[in-house]
Amino acid sequence: MTDTPAPPAGPLVTGSEIARLAGVTRAAVSNWRRRYDDFPAPAGGGVNSPLFDLTEVQTWLDRQRKGQDVSVDVQLWQALRGVYGDDMVGGLADVARLLAEGETPAELPSDVVGLARELAEGSGAAEVVSALAERFTDSVRRAGSDQVTSPRIVRAVRHFAGEVASDATLFDPACGIGTLLLAVGPERGPTRRGQESDVRSARFAQLRADLTGRTGVVVASGDSLRDDRWMELRADLVVCDPPVSEPDWGREDLLLDSRWEFGIPSRAEGELAWLQHAYAHTAPGGRVLMVMPASVAYRKAGRRIRAELVRRGILTQVTALPSGTAASHALPVHLWHLRRPRAMGDAVTGVRMVDLTAGDPDASLEPDPGQLAEVPLIDLLDETVDLTPGRHVEESHRDYAVEYQSLRRDLAEHARLLAGLLPALAAGDSSSSLEGPTVSVADLARAGLVEYGDPEPVSVSDQLDTDYLQGFLRNAANARRSTSASGTFRLDGKGARVPQMAITDQRRYGAAFRAIQEFEERARRMAELSRDVANLARDGLGNGALEPEK
Repeated sequence: MTDTPAPPAGPLVTGSEIARLAGVTRAAVSNWRRRYDDFPAPAGGGVNSPLFDLTEVQTWLDRQRKGQDVSVDVQLWQALRGVYGDDMVGGLADVARLLAEGETPAELPSDVVGLARELAEGSGAAEVVSALAERFTDSVRRAGSDQVTSPRIVRAVRHFAGEVASDATLFDPACGIGTLLLAVGPERGPTRRGQESDVRSARFAQLRADLTGRTGVVVASGDSLRDDRWMELRADLVVCDPPVSEPDWGREDLLLDSRWEFGIPSRAEGELAWLQHAYAHTAPGGRVLMVMPASVAYRKAGRRIRAELVRRGILTQVTALPSGTAASHALPVHLWHLRRPRAMGDAVTGVRMVDLTAGDPDASLEPDPGQLAEVPLIDLLDETVDLTPGRHVEESHRDYAVEYQSLRRDLAEHARLLAGLLPALAAGDSSSSLEGPTVSVADLARAGLVEYGDPEPVSVSDQLDTDYLQGFLRNAANARRSTSASGTFRLDGKGARVPQMAITDQRRYGAAFRAIQEFEERARRMAELSRDVANLARDGLGNGALEPEK
């Protein structure tokens, strides 16, 4: 029987937490793991996010004289992890309740209570709760989850929200632990309303606001789409990073809901349900900043809703944020900007497209002129209603005239060279070359004259010409031998045969086969060029970038 290792008795720490203990960078910890054979082995977690036994790590750090005293905040975090495990939000909420109300939740052991109070006496309850929220955000980000809004998305939303009036009403219908709701706008003044389906997160968001002195903040718990707790609310600014991993947002229960002003979202388009929910809570002249997966901009199922947003002049901007902005993946995400018109005639006539995908996620979010385009509404209302910024930014900065002339020159040059590539071929004696003496490619390989390359066999001998070999392998008879019962052709050549010829004749045939192949490749390129130049000319004539010569 194989012994099963006992689980670690003490709390577990991540590489980042080890770095904090030792006062070094995360890269230094990774270097220690590679350099020192006696560095503690992972005691949990996954390959990309290993966890280590805290006691073993402290012993190793002391032995290497790299350790420092474990700070009280680290002790508190590890104690919470030991008690709450994956339910760290519940632990954060209980600590916040302890510090805000003075009551000790039954779930909090005495050592956690003591550590929390010790920290609060030294730095204040608000600082303790803010530090716990930051550490939780960092731990979730490293685990690759979308449970919380990443700091980079918060930064982007704050940037594009711009200045927010002190008497504004802000709303986040999927506020999580309150990160976006509390980050946008001035700390004091605005009225903030939030809703969150996870009761523990909603409780922590409310206590976090109370402890940090944010007045006018009310966070309700419940599913915003199925159980809207703010039906009468109309906000000046709605911000939202909606959940994207929920396959059922409640479509069947909400088919007749009045919020679907632009169309009933499909089951797969939950993001567009959240978007319309946010817009329904927007006051005249108010704005929506909605974090969206890039695919929502072009998926077929959402085309009708996208078209309505564009047609009514409600969508004002789509910003493609740099790769790496989201916490849980490297894919780009978009920020959709909406504005509810104050009255008839107040709608926009174009959508600003901003493409920041090639930028550094920590660099400036101000676009260069080459990263933005003002697109008239009519240009977006085609059969796809593709709102991907990169497509429109690239299109708006194309020099159609220069590109058209360049493609025409390339096409003319290919046409000039094409006919000259065909080899001069004379009439043969009508007998197949493969009806005479032949040798199999398998025999040539066994004799050491051929190697099976990728994807085609090649000659490794001065007595065999590679172009001759590969040309005959494409012969109709050999092609039939290389075609499977399913119709798949694979030029492996093992069952093929080639004529026996002197090397001088091989080279003569090989030159002809090589010329034919070059002819085929150039013909394919000509076909591609022909499609490109035709599409460019058609688009250019249609959008006014080109016109027929007089």
